Amino acid sequence: MKNLAAYMREPETLYLKEVPIPVPGTEEVQVRIEYCGICGSDVHYYKDGRIGSYAVEGDFILGHEVAGIVTGTGSAVRHLNVGDRVALEPGLSCGECDNCKRGKYNLCKDIRFFATPPVQGALQNYIVYPANMCFRLPEHVSTKEGALIEPLCVGLHACRQGGVTLGSTVVILGSGCIGLMTAAAAKSMGASEIIVVDLFEKRLEYALKMGATNVVCAAKEDTEDRIARLLGGTGADIVIETAGSEKTVLQTAPLAKSGGTVVLVGLSARSVLPYNIGAAIGKELTIKTVFRYRNLYPVAISAVAGGKIDVLPVVTHEFTLEDAKEAFDTAVGDAESVVKAIIKLF
Repeated sequence: MKNLAAYMREPETLYLKEVPIPVPGTEEVQVRIEYCGICGSDVHYYKDGRIGSYAVEGDFILGHEVAGIVTGTGSAVRHLNVGDRVALEPGLSCGECDNCKRGKYNLCKDIRFFATPPVQGALQNYIVYPANMCFRLPEHVSTKEGALIEPLCVGLHACRQGGVTLGSTVVILGSGCIGLMTAAAAKSMGASEIIVVDLFEKRLEYALKMGATNVVCAAKEDTEDRIARLLGGTGADIVIETAGSEKTVLQTAPLAKSGGTVVLVGLSARSVLPYNIGAAIGKELTIKTVFRYRNLYPVAISAVAGGKIDVLPVVTHEFTLEDAKEAFDTAVGDAESVVKAIIKLF
């Protein structure tokens, strides 16, 4: 039994290195990671070595969308046993600050999040992790699905922030993994119209599989005109931006109906972007933002287990740990066809 970890030392490099198998502490479990998804943030770190002020220094392990099998437990762990399959929520908050005590632990200033420098990621065979952040998967939910719980939580949080409910009309800008998970979440919450917009027709095919009622190819159609026709000129109740581009951020206010809600999810390479404040004020829009998620892992697992949401269609590419570099190179170089790449470790 050995523990291989995938390290990057500088942008667009990746190598495997054997590291010691960690031993769980009193309240920890040892987990054999079976699947690790490649997130957009992983791709940014791999390609550029940084996201904003977070910069990779030295050898660094990527990966935070993970699930696996418990292979060891600390002496104080009671709710998990060896052999349990678990999904790991990748953020550890302090539990003491005002945000944590208000239940908004995703906003904790001292949160330690997998693969966010200087915290190492989870793309390795074995890790130890606090047991209270490992969520048991029902028998009929695979660890592959478990690794997709993390991006699903982002989509669920976006819909909650937007107030999606029965009969809502929703426009989602961007059909990457987060956009698709948001579409699936909106469908599960009862939205009557879910319109997904993207530049790539291939990605829009997946949007229809994940719950979109209509799609708009921005490379071929005028987005605002097409959506106006689909919604009878009223605009959408909720517009959710997941692409993080300046153009799509600027489209949110014009696409929303008067009194509607805009939810900003996508991270841009630039921290400051222009915005159509005049349109937002004139429509009295509510503007909300999303930073990861909170209190949603049990909800997301239940939604998958109960058949409300099928997360597997987003996976377009699967690789082994030995092919991890190829996996990241593919995610960087073939953005049009890669919706979600996932690495199978065992």
